[in-house]
Amino acid sequence: MSCCGEPDNKAHNAQAAQQVTPLQTPGQPVTQQPGPQPSLQWPGANSCEKPNFLSPPGPTPLPQAHQSPYGPWESKPSPPSQLPFSQYAPQGSPPPGMYPDGAMPPHTPGSPRPGTVSSTYVGYSPVQSPPMARTSPDRTLAMSVTSRGTSPPAVPQQPSFADEGKLSVSIDFGTTFSGVAYGSSRIAAGKVQQILNWPGSFETFRKIPTCLLYDQTGQVIAWGIEAKNAGPVPGAVKCEWFKLFLEPHALRDEASVDPRLPALPPGKRAIDLIIDFLSCLWDYAKQQITREIGAVADLDSADVWLTVPAAWDATGCQMMRDAAIAAGLVRSARAGDHAWRDRLRIISEPEAAAVHCANLTDVHKLAPNQRFMICDAGGGTVDLAVYRIMGMLSNLEIAELCARSGANCGSLFLDLRFRELMKTLLADHPVHLDRVSLANFMENFSETEKLRYMGEEDDDKMFHFTCFNVEDPDDPAVGLVNGEVTIPGNLLRREVFDPVVNQVLEQIEAQTKKVDQRLDALLLVGGFSGSEYLFRKVQERFASQIRVIARPADCDTATLRGAAQYGLARRPLVSSVIAPQSYMLKVKLPAEREDWLKRPAYIRENDAGVAICENRLQYLVAKGAILRKGQRLKTTFCKFSQTPSDRMFVATLYTSDSDKIMRYTDEGEIMELCKWTIDLGALPSFQQNASVPNSNGFYTEFELGLELDSAEVRGVLIYQGQDWGRVVFDYRT
Repeated sequence: MSCCGEPDNKAHNAQAAQQVTPLQTPGQPVTQQPGPQPSLQWPGANSCEKPNFLSPPGPTPLPQAHQSPYGPWESKPSPPSQLPFSQYAPQGSPPPGMYPDGAMPPHTPGSPRPGTVSSTYVGYSPVQSPPMARTSPDRTLAMSVTSRGTSPPAVPQQPSFADEGKLSVSIDFGTTFSGVAYGSSRIAAGKVQQILNWPGSFETFRKIPTCLLYDQTGQVIAWGIEAKNAGPVPGAVKCEWFKLFLEPHALRDEASVDPRLPALPPGKRAIDLIIDFLSCLWDYAKQQITREIGAVADLDSADVWLTVPAAWDATGCQMMRDAAIAAGLVRSARAGDHAWRDRLRIISEPEAAAVHCANLTDVHKLAPNQRFMICDAGGGTVDLAVYRIMGMLSNLEIAELCARSGANCGSLFLDLRFRELMKTLLADHPVHLDRVSLANFMENFSETEKLRYMGEEDDDKMFHFTCFNVEDPDDPAVGLVNGEVTIPGNLLRREVFDPVVNQVLEQIEAQTKKVDQRLDALLLVGGFSGSEYLFRKVQERFASQIRVIARPADCDTATLRGAAQYGLARRPLVSSVIAPQSYMLKVKLPAEREDWLKRPAYIRENDAGVAICENRLQYLVAKGAILRKGQRLKTTFCKFSQTPSDRMFVATLYTSDSDKIMRYTDEGEIMELCKWTIDLGALPSFQQNASVPNSNGFYTEFELGLELDSAEVRGVLIYQGQDWGRVVFDYRT
């Protein structure tokens, strides 16, 4: 049995999760999921204001790079219109002239005036980016910068793939089941190992229920198998499916939370439950890995790969990172270990599954340049992504071909629809509708009939579900006979299976339409892919379009094993990703003729007498753009400070799901991603200007860079080509 109480360092880790890192230099496993085990006795307790950046009159001169030979803007001809935006625009860099919240635009002598695109921006290589989404309205991410006088800070130590013997641990935190895998080049010839032995069972399981049991005081008394199989405990609360509270719609509006989900315990938030479960899972995993591989295990410096659904937005991904750090999945391993947070890697579930499946190309007869779709059908979500195999199979690399997608139509929603059906059938028999009885019905359905149901050929078959209570055993009108509820197969198909399966088919259909080339394979992974009915319906619908439709080996653990394989590769296996969303800055630009014609209400004069159009949008990356993983997009800014205490710069990032390139904020739905707050006080130019008394204020020029990955965006403060600090943004996968 495992000891999984509240970790003593949880408060410290939760605080650490919000900080910004300054830059410094056994036998065969049982394949079905665990069910009740009557022989096990319940053990009782498981030990287990933004600053106003408008330029006042009479400040010190702009830096030379910003001085203009043309004199004040108002004396120039009206600026020409901007070039049309292209999703493949070089570096995603905005043209000079953009200045959020009143910051002055950079301007070089002889260069185009603000509002035009300089030819110097044309030479960069094309890029594109992954998605992002809005945070809660009050979310502000601060970037702290270490002061180093006039010397630039050491180049940051990027996450390295060079340490061949380093331990990598992957965690697939699922809606219904979770698992842990690990590997190292020094262990089992570099093959991925899974934890199979878990507290609460003498059998082996590849995954365990994502389940917690709390006592009346809010303390965890059981988790995993023990919590799932626990009988009624006075005052105890069993919690499942809490991962779905981080789904984008649920985070934006609490009223959109699926009412069928169990309520959270009093005083608990979804993030609290996730921290508690990850704490228990990680504490046990460390013990078990140490038992299995002994002194070779260096878990304090291990890379930890955590999977997230493709449909999650930025807020959910950041909350998962915060929860993982608070749960202690990574921590400082030694003095001077400043980059310890970088050892936590967030990877999207379909990307991890794609890595696993691409390693099985011989099985599916895939060759270089061929395209395949991953359908990761899990307990809560179904995620879809399309990839191409690049180069030689001996040096595997894959590239994403279109924006990922996902929806809440996993196998859990079969369970929820089955529960609603039972409530309808037994509406006049409340003795069979108490919590324990419903849980008994759902368990019988989930563990036996759900995966082996065959569809139309079972229409005439009768499915029997034993009642938990012995009283009120008969009502043939609703199929209640001898303490059993009998349901015909065609009713199960119509009310339970078809609505969910059809939603999966629609998701696959929509994803295929995003690719203008023929797909060579459709590979189904995840627990729900084990449904014979789902697999058959997918074959019927898409066999004429896709040559290979298959379920790879270990399809139920493909995401878990793929994340571990990515870590073992010690190099990026996915070379490029697609931006599922556009993301942009809300900016103020010199008013142009189009603005006077379309949005005169947005135009006002600033303190320098320049007509400024507010509520303009400056795109950094457009939806559908292609990006190299880890690619940096840079944007130049120049902030005015009236006094040395005015050192904070705020840029608000927005996202949009629209394919349209919008000029103004009112042309379509945009969502706030976050307020990026940067402390400029450590920059040498700021310190030099602040040290000279000047009642007219001064300017500080700097760059902001975005580094894009499959599941996160990292912000970088750049000064004179050197990195001065970074922060992880909220980001949608």
